[in-house]
Amino acid sequence: MQRLLSLAIVATVVASVVAAPASARQSTPDGIAGWDVGFTTVEIVDADRDDRTLTVDVWYPVDAADATTGPAVLDLFVAGYELDHALADPVASSAGPFPLVVFSHGSGGFRSQSWTLLEALASQGFVVVAPDHAGNTALDGFFGTLDPFPVVAANRPRDISFVIDEVTAWTNEPANRFAGLVDLEHIGVAGHSFGGFTALAVASGFGDYEADDRVDAIMPIAAAAGALSDDELASIDIPTLLLSGTQDQTVSLDPNTTETWELLSSKEAYRIDVVDGGHNSFTNVCDLVEVLLDAGLPPALLETLISSAEEGCAPELIDIEEAQRLMVLYASSFFRSTLGPDARYQRYLNPTYAAREDLPVDYFVHRGR
Repeated sequence: MQRLLSLAIVATVVASVVAAPASARQSTPDGIAGWDVGFTTVEIVDADRDDRTLTVDVWYPVDAADATTGPAVLDLFVAGYELDHALADPVASSAGPFPLVVFSHGSGGFRSQSWTLLEALASQGFVVVAPDHAGNTALDGFFGTLDPFPVVAANRPRDISFVIDEVTAWTNEPANRFAGLVDLEHIGVAGHSFGGFTALAVASGFGDYEADDRVDAIMPIAAAAGALSDDELASIDIPTLLLSGTQDQTVSLDPNTTETWELLSSKEAYRIDVVDGGHNSFTNVCDLVEVLLDAGLPPALLETLISSAEEGCAPELIDIEEAQRLMVLYASSFFRSTLGPDARYQRYLNPTYAAREDLPVDYFVHRGR
């Protein structure tokens, strides 16, 4: 998590799809397909937690006829990054409601850190909402406003539940721009690193936070599970997909993934270990390196950025584009299968598919525990 903190300090020192035919939804779900994608950023305020304010990115499906705005641009403070696919603030699709996926960033990360995944999920027909966890973001790291670990750990799952509360209000309010957009009966949570802990905690409960029973499926990515007790992990019984890298030096596969896998009670559970994947192979760290190097950062920050990229862009690791393709493949298939629900996507959640396509993964599956 410390490396991700370094990455993200640079990334937000630093303040998130192409049109595709509807038939693309039937293709292998490992990239952009289906809908055009809209992107917008809003602030939400939790009055029940001393007006805790979260900045939130929303990625959502857009009808082709409304895909007329310019490209969305991520504000990286020292540089703008024009996204390849997402459009800036278009009208949301009228074809909903769509399942919801809430994404939780890593410790000291930022809400858009894995934008390849967020864009792709929206193009597959999901509304994706990604909050900054105030007190645990890159900007907090840069300005010295990071909250202590116990405060952060307690806030994170509550942030996800509050996001679901807000999305519920949006979709139920006739005058809201997102009215009727979200299928509130089908909700998933994904997260990277400490965000993986967050996804697990939302399903298990943590301390005096009770599990959010509105959540139907979770996908922890390189999850830092150590703060959760064995009993908490064993209480998770909803569909779960654990995605990890075998060369993760920040959040090691063993014990974080291996022990979580053994303790889960989920009747439908998958574990995908990406061979030679590093901790940041599941973020857009290499894109950040390229953009921020070109922006002429001070030498000290450049050194920090390059160091943090070692666990995503190093030549001995899996090519990061391949790691992201695998992440999108399994995330799209898992959430489409469990939240869709669409049984056709089960074919991609089968070790036979991985073997036939010679995918660089170690694959584990439990059904009917």
